[in-house]
Amino acid sequence: MKFGTSGLRGLSVDLRGRASALYATAFGKYLLQTGKARAGDVILIGRDFRDSSPEISGNCVGALAALGFRIFDCGTVPTPALALYGLESNAACLMVTGSHIPADRNGIKFYRPDGEIDKSDEAAITALAAEIERTGETVTQTPAETGEHEAICRQLFFERNTALLPQGALSGMKIGVYQHSSVARDLLVDVLAHYGAEITALGRSESFIPVDTEAVSDETITLMKRWVAEHKFDAIVSTDGDGDRPLVADETGTPLRGDLLGLVAANFLGAGTVVTPVTSNSGIEAAGSFAVRRTRVGSPFVISAMEEAVAAGKDHVMGFEANGGLLTATPFDINDRAVLALPTRDCFIPMLAILSLAATRKQPLSGVAASYHLPFAAADRLENFPVETSAALMQYLRATDENLSAFLQPIGEVATKSDIDGLRVTLKGGRIIHFRPSGNAPEMRCYVEARSETAALDLLTAGLTRIRDWAEAR
Repeated sequence: MKFGTSGLRGLSVDLRGRASALYATAFGKYLLQTGKARAGDVILIGRDFRDSSPEISGNCVGALAALGFRIFDCGTVPTPALALYGLESNAACLMVTGSHIPADRNGIKFYRPDGEIDKSDEAAITALAAEIERTGETVTQTPAETGEHEAICRQLFFERNTALLPQGALSGMKIGVYQHSSVARDLLVDVLAHYGAEITALGRSESFIPVDTEAVSDETITLMKRWVAEHKFDAIVSTDGDGDRPLVADETGTPLRGDLLGLVAANFLGAGTVVTPVTSNSGIEAAGSFAVRRTRVGSPFVISAMEEAVAAGKDHVMGFEANGGLLTATPFDINDRAVLALPTRDCFIPMLAILSLAATRKQPLSGVAASYHLPFAAADRLENFPVETSAALMQYLRATDENLSAFLQPIGEVATKSDIDGLRVTLKGGRIIHFRPSGNAPEMRCYVEARSETAALDLLTAGLTRIRDWAEAR
């Protein structure tokens, strides 16, 4: 188990029992030692629909109760809903979720009373967990009593999202909601229906389905294309497992890129400063009147850069990741109402921003997307790719310019490179290819940009093939 781009991750079988209780204990001790919480304070806990999540949640409850905390169980709610409730009530939170990764894995996202933990918090919690293990300290993992707060948490998030657009803003739109096993599935229906859209719920599942909004599977795309053909939808929307990453498909069933959703949301909010990882589309800088700061991949890095912008006196500060999850570091005036900052990934504002833009323009979503004239981008991953192999590949590519040039020789000639997070290479002619190991799973990711969709897909296939060939030749 380790902290990745967003939270602690590991195999579900390993997180069950002592391991989850160990990290919950370390988190609770960290809150107490740093004065961020005191014994008797409330900690909120939520979870996704994975089979392992109730047991892991119960282990965490027992560990935190043993430290003297009161636990409010918020049930199966979106991560941003839990985080919002935590900020509004000045309470720390734990969200038991593996987000978009397969059900045999799970994780825990931790929140201080003032928001998502950062990299220094992760290091401190990891050190405390190691110290508890070293000393053999008893860790309680037996579930304890909790207060039931799911309805309160859901209502607070519903009220926030039903105040963002004018009444009837989505009237006349036919929208499919791919519910699968997302904890946001019912809230999505309720919020979109509130704005007057005609909603059809689709694909609800009682077993967990891993939906990655950044690398949408062929199976999911096939489903969405079939549904739009059957129902003549203007859009299909969905999220990942814990409801912090948006998935929006246009009237043809084609998914829109998350960084486009983030860009549309930035213009919707009237952002002054936008923070986004290096993996987001290179055309963003020219697509708005805001300043752009680039970071490594992961919400902690985006949050840190947003905080730096606020400390420098900037206002209207927001961020988004390439998966479309949106974060706000300052309040924004939306629909004549001040909407408080929510510095953790949220999928609702990006969805509402692009749907309302399409409704206002009376334009199909494909037309809205095309109007931004961004370079064509694509991304995919090699799953079950050993972490050791990823590390070896990145070490080889970074070792010398000759290694990098030889690796890319069948694809193109190197013009420039960036090593902010992984290796992002601009090839002569302007195409971009970016190699990056996943921070959460045994996966190797490849991101590309080109002047046409065909060129981007060809470059992506070539990049993944080079990775696979190199690994097989080791």
